[in-house]
Amino acid sequence: MVKSLYIALPVLFCLALGYPSFAVSKKADAPYAHMVFFTLKDHSKESVDAFIATCDKYLSKHEGTKYYSVGARAEDSNEDVSVKDFDVALHAVFESKQACNNYLKSERHDGFLAATKGQFEKVRVFDSYLVKP
Repeated sequence: MVKSLYIALPVLFCLALGYPSFAVSKKADAPYAHMVFFTLKDHSKESVDAFIATCDKYLSKHEGTKYYSVGARAEDSNEDVSVKDFDVALHAVFESKQACNNYLKSERHDGFLAATKGQFEKVRVFDSYLVKP
């Protein structure tokens, strides 16, 4: 009985605080983060800069984008947990998952894929729903 109280009380406390208000949202209208990490075949500064310019040309200013940025890996980051096997990071936050899907199906995104074909050896995409503040 006492063990049940140790479990039940924290659960009730969270419910009383409005747990759903800080839970991760998966609603259709939740902001949707699309983070892409590119490992290029040519790691030179010139290649990285050109790739970033191509990202800006094709991937910025899409309808439904709340935030967009792209940049080179911070080579001076020496944290033990820092991942260093990429050259370019692209960060886009969309109004919703549907807005991201529209972006992925757009002519400009297709143009980016065509313009960068063969330039990267690895691409990793991390998508997530964001909690609205």
